[in-house]
Amino acid sequence: MNFCQGTKALSLKNLIMMHCFALVAVVLFLGQPATASEYVIGAGDRVQVFVWGEPELSVAALVRPDGRISLPGAGELMAEGQTSVALQDEITKRLTALVKDPRVTVSLADIVNNKVYIIGGGVPSSVFELKQKTSLLQLLAGMDLTRADLRGAHVMRDGARLDRDFDSLLHKGVVGQDLDLRHNDIIFFPALPEPYVYVLGAVASPRSLPFKEGMTVLDAVVECGGFTKFADRNKTVLVRRENGGEKRITVRAADLVEGKDLSQNVLLRRGDYIIANTSFF
Repeated sequence: MNFCQGTKALSLKNLIMMHCFALVAVVLFLGQPATASEYVIGAGDRVQVFVWGEPELSVAALVRPDGRISLPGAGELMAEGQTSVALQDEITKRLTALVKDPRVTVSLADIVNNKVYIIGGGVPSSVFELKQKTSLLQLLAGMDLTRADLRGAHVMRDGARLDRDFDSLLHKGVVGQDLDLRHNDIIFFPALPEPYVYVLGAVASPRSLPFKEGMTVLDAVVECGGFTKFADRNKTVLVRRENGGEKRITVRAADLVEGKDLSQNVLLRRGDYIIANTSFF
């Protein structure tokens, strides 16, 4: 092989390598979550550094517990607390003494330090991993909030309380109350004093029912399968705790069902007991 052929073969080899690294960079970029440019790097994350035309300087680096990474040609850098764009700029500055006009791309190869913490008596405490851009509404839609007081729920961010109307957001679709979640957000759900109503006696399926705003006596009875043939429907009783005592309200459910007296369809409150009494022959 003469010199020209050797030079040509070497150039072809370098060209193939550059194309391979370019392909890797594109794949990594396309695999990033929508918030990659805003995501703040933390300890335990892994970043992929790609320097165009410099395969020896293109490496993956794990962010150590001290927040630093070690890169060939750039040395030790503080990665924790920076976005990928900010880290990219810092690496570019470091490499200018080694490479002419370095073109650096930093992508997130593995994210482990992007979590939201869920606490409070209204839900089981848990840690939610933000693997992609997630809003408060998206989080709420996937949770069992039967015991949670949504009117008292709130978000803590950087030591400050962010008040949002969780109830209007989830049940009425008031999107102005939504917000994008961030790493280290704490979402607090206080517990409701009593999340159920109870239906007992002569109904097809006596049980407790999750309370819903606007729920009535008829709604609860229907959800339990309706009255049995042994029920004395006009002697149905609603038991309610009120002002430290117990209040008993007679509900003429037969008149209600027959459309004679719609005022008997009493609006329920949390903790109410509906007792369907049995008739005696």
